[in-house]
Amino acid sequence: MAKKKESSLVGREEALDIEHIRRRLDMLDQRLDNIDSVVTALVERVMSQPITLNITCPNCGTNIEFAIIGKEKPG
Repeated sequence: MAKKKESSLVGREEALDIEHIRRRLDMLDQRLDNIDSVVTALVERVMSQPITLNITCPNCGTNIEFAIIGKEKPG
């Protein structure tokens, strides 16, 4: 009888662990969807207009300019 109660307790704990893992995976999935949306919006913005990045070299202090020019796909 004690073994039966013990096994049902273990079964409940495993079910709770599985549910916890499922909730965590759902949260991770939502976060990845949000990151995907942000990256997509950023790429669309970059592709529609030129962007210039100015970076100063930490060693010599020279300014380096990067120009990124994109072209939107028609359609």
